[in-house]
Amino acid sequence: MNKLKKYIMKTYSQTFFPIFLTLFIITSIIYLVRISALTSVMSINFLELLTLYSYFIPTILFYTLPISIFISIALSLSKLSSEYELIVITSFGLNPTKILKLILPSLILVTIFLVINSLALIPKADYLYNTFKEQKKQEAQFNIRASEYGQEFGKWLLYVNEEKDGLYKDIVLYQQNNNEDIVIIAKSATLENLHLSLGLHLKDGKALKMGQELNQINFEKMTLYSQLKEPKHINSITDLLIYWSDINSDEIKLFKFNFSILLSLFPLISILFFISIGFYNPRYNKNNATAYSVFLSILFVVASQKLSKDLGTISLYILPTFWILFSYVVYRLKIKSYY
Repeated sequence: MNKLKKYIMKTYSQTFFPIFLTLFIITSIIYLVRISALTSVMSINFLELLTLYSYFIPTILFYTLPISIFISIALSLSKLSSEYELIVITSFGLNPTKILKLILPSLILVTIFLVINSLALIPKADYLYNTFKEQKKQEAQFNIRASEYGQEFGKWLLYVNEEKDGLYKDIVLYQQNNNEDIVIIAKSATLENLHLSLGLHLKDGKALKMGQELNQINFEKMTLYSQLKEPKHINSITDLLIYWSDINSDEIKLFKFNFSILLSLFPLISILFFISIGFYNPRYNKNNATAYSVFLSILFVVASQKLSKDLGTISLYILPTFWILFSYVVYRLKIKSYY
């Protein structure tokens, strides 16, 4: 039995890695294109590009691993069937159900990993990604250059005439608020980095509000703050529980939670489909494993997205139950009655 298990796993690995690597590379290219779009709004070097890419690896694994496993197991069994090896195995009394027991432990481990990946690693990676973006926004605002138009400080448009050793001279800030134009002019200013906020300390200036009336105030000192959005910290199990605690009031987060669970369960609840697709007699039947496995993968992903969005938490009960019953009916009609 152990030799048979090793042989089946060897055949499976020869099919799995080419499929997984192909899907992984294609998905990686999509996310690299997404990352490259950030270079239009912020400056990043090659090391930072790799860092950003690493934040997307859990998401890439989440989408590619379940589909790769489903297709590769079905194709592995179909390969054994096309070479009459499964026929020989069953002739020695090892029925399809016993073959399923050989791959069941690995499917359980994969499902556990996918659940942890989708509910813990992906939120953590999203937090790191959003933190990185906020830090880059802060760096962009901190690097104010003299004699350049279009620079921003929070909601203010900012122009600096001269800069020397961190001291800015002849500063003009503009903001439109409720159909009123607000202009602040100062002779000098310094910029202070306060972690996720910036403080612009203005000296010797005046502020004008221009609407139906013109109002002006003069000041000796004024400080403007640019508060950047700080992502929710996810550094412990408690943080994860807090992160998922509001799914009933957050539709997007509820959808992510339901879809994550469903796609994580996909390989495990499809176990009867593996035999139904991959087990056939090559003398009488054609090998349609590729078409069937791709079709069922697409069908499950689309159904998961649709039901997660429309039915909410109920989809966690409806889709797995339907999928298992559907696979059992196919298994009973196609396999159990003959083998």
